[in-house]
Amino acid sequence: MSDAYGIAVIEKECFSAPWSENQIRDEISKENAVFLTAKSDGILCGYISGQLILDEFYINNVAVTEKYRNYGIASSLIKVLLEKLTKTECALATLEVRESNMNARKVYEKFGFMNLGIRKDFYSHPKENACIYTLYFNESECKN
Repeated sequence: MSDAYGIAVIEKECFSAPWSENQIRDEISKENAVFLTAKSDGILCGYISGQLILDEFYINNVAVTEKYRNYGIASSLIKVLLEKLTKTECALATLEVRESNMNARKVYEKFGFMNLGIRKDFYSHPKENACIYTLYFNESECKN
């Protein structure tokens, strides 16, 4: 729980509609919530969060402070999360990402996430579409 303050600081830096420290504390306390953090010399520099609902994992946020970007921290966080999820009965992981965020989209695609659609005007400040990215852990799942 002590990471809630640091996560809130990262939220303010990275997102136009950041979660408050109290919202983060509430989310961390949920049984189905997952928060993984990355630290450098004891300083919180990134995190990934999400929720496991039945057999689906919803990634809420992946964020790295500007000072620590381009060192593979987001990729490392995603890799650790996916390794944990593949050891469970989880069928898929999914997330939304700004359509213009090509760096993040490339990272997700590197891990096998597929762009399955658009949520029109999903984001505000500025208003923008979201791409829906999903990774199926069992390849037969994607042959609907």
